[in-house]
Amino acid sequence: MQNPPLQVKSVLIDEKAIQRRVEELGAEISEQYPEGVVLVGILKGAIYFLADLSRAIKSPVEMDFVVASSYRGTESSGAVTLSTDLSGKIADHHVIIVEDIVDTGRTVSALIASLQDKDPRSIGVCTLIDKPDRRIVPVPIDYCGFTIPDKFVVGYGLDYDQAYRNLPYIAVIA
Repeated sequence: MQNPPLQVKSVLIDEKAIQRRVEELGAEISEQYPEGVVLVGILKGAIYFLADLSRAIKSPVEMDFVVASSYRGTESSGAVTLSTDLSGKIADHHVIIVEDIVDTGRTVSALIASLQDKDPRSIGVCTLIDKPDRRIVPVPIDYCGFTIPDKFVVGYGLDYDQAYRNLPYIAVIA
């Protein structure tokens, strides 16, 4: 398993800016949900963001995960696949979907619809990256780390064909 050579065109968001913003988001969520929240991470991309965000939240946190995808390489397939469902119950809990990036809105929209059937008290969305220029399906974003232009980015969970998730920053690739 060899990563293709990475051609970083530029670092869009550096490691310190990400850490600072994650702390701010954690404080906002802690204040809004002092009784606690269930974070639902969308695998695989949200894993780094979810781990850091959960540590930044000072109120009680439960975590669960779903596997959802709509990308092949650098292109959205247009179809969302939810291949793994929650392992726990979310009825009567405040739930925040944690996503690495919201661009077309299809994945978040599909997940919101799926979770609503499980009777949560509320559903919010927290994304590290918002790319509104690519939006096809309108979705509510309650907590946003950064809004970026329509560029393909990698790092901090975001990948190119499963590679480069481990970069500690967000980079535009050539």
